[in-house]
Amino acid sequence: MHTTFKEIGTLEELRMRKISPVTRIIALVALAAIAQGRSPDEWKSRVIYQLLTDRFAQNQDSSYPCGDLSNYCGGTFQGIIRKLDYIQGLGVNAIWISPIPEQTDNGYHGYWQKDIYTINPSFGTSDDLKSLVNECHSRNIWVMLDIVANHMGNQASGDWNDFSSFNPFNQQEHYHPYCEINDFNNQTEVEVCRLANLPDLDQSNSFVQSTLTSWIHNTISTYGFDGIRVDTTPEVPKSFWYQYSGSAGVYSMGEVFNGDPEYVSGYQGPLTATLNYPMYFKLLNAFQERQTMRNVHDGVNQNEVFPDVSVLGNFLDNHDNPRFLHNNPDRVTLKNALAYVIFAEGIPIIYYGTEQGFDGSSDPYCRESLWPKYNTSSDLYLFINTLATFRTEQGSSLYEAAQVERYVDDEFFAFTRGNVFVATSNIGTGQSLSRPITYHPYSSGTTLVNILDSSDKVTVENDQIETRKLQNDVVW
Repeated sequence: MHTTFKEIGTLEELRMRKISPVTRIIALVALAAIAQGRSPDEWKSRVIYQLLTDRFAQNQDSSYPCGDLSNYCGGTFQGIIRKLDYIQGLGVNAIWISPIPEQTDNGYHGYWQKDIYTINPSFGTSDDLKSLVNECHSRNIWVMLDIVANHMGNQASGDWNDFSSFNPFNQQEHYHPYCEINDFNNQTEVEVCRLANLPDLDQSNSFVQSTLTSWIHNTISTYGFDGIRVDTTPEVPKSFWYQYSGSAGVYSMGEVFNGDPEYVSGYQGPLTATLNYPMYFKLLNAFQERQTMRNVHDGVNQNEVFPDVSVLGNFLDNHDNPRFLHNNPDRVTLKNALAYVIFAEGIPIIYYGTEQGFDGSSDPYCRESLWPKYNTSSDLYLFINTLATFRTEQGSSLYEAAQVERYVDDEFFAFTRGNVFVATSNIGTGQSLSRPITYHPYSSGTTLVNILDSSDKVTVENDQIETRKLQNDVVW
């Protein structure tokens, strides 16, 4: 039931080398003093489109998809500019782009940085990047930059103490002593050891600390980014993130790849927000795996441990996980899950290719080239456009409103935000469902209209909304 309605009307010693409390206070003061980007409240108005710069669009269109997803495919900043009509037509109003520094070999994704002061030449030039941000801003599309402050790229020499190929972190003292993360429940190990054997920067080193914070400040100032997505957030001490986010002065969303809300919520404060991975797993349980829809109810309740749910990032697909359709090919179920993501409390994120029905498996197969599939008539593209556009049109009356659960059982979950009623189900294509909704904010005689079909209406009678799903759509 993908329908929304509107009312008419040692390790331990290393860990102890923390940034001082004084530095933390300075960072907090800096946050208030230099903030120039969009505020968290302003970001609530956005629907974010996550794209991989290398995979979204080339300088010239190609009739064939990329054949080797383990290496560069040819996407560029100019390619993104060429396809801004496509992005805008989807109804989204922000993009999240890949990290921009020059990379070690095959670092098409941006997470293997080699020289933080050089723009990745495979993506384009500094001027190309400025043009991209400026063109986006001219269309009221905000730009979020993915950043990496935990590690550098691969060491080609095989000598784990040779950092000479990196700029500016080319000395052994800039890194933690060699060890690899084997136990992700050991926070000390997570913070001071290597993830995927990538050289782990020591943020307690004064040069590393000051260089990283200066870099993000200058990068934001130079290009005008509106926000940042922070890679490998828990691999760096929280004390550093206070300083880093203060220097950035913009909305920051951290990647904490963990399903424990108590753990993940601890990073909202050092950063503005996190990706809502705990809710992501609950949504997969409910929709993709077709377990009980009470998982959604449980996910909403566990969100209460976060200081501010309304600025968390909600998502179904991303570059680190198999796509939704890979494990469940039913598009109707996907649409239901997307309806939840777009209207639930939080900031919705749409991963590129979801709108074209991509169904890739794990990395790198969930990182397909979008070309040549820029079909603006696909059912998913049009569906996302309708819901995202409606969300934007509702403005603060929706995204400042509380999310109120109205009905839940094993197959059905309904909620309201402001005057908007959202009904979702996990039963999929070709199944029937009917539910009476008696707990709602509407008075008898109120008419609700299906935003996907304006001829589809229901009137509240005897304080009840009767929802019915027949085959692929909701009818009344």
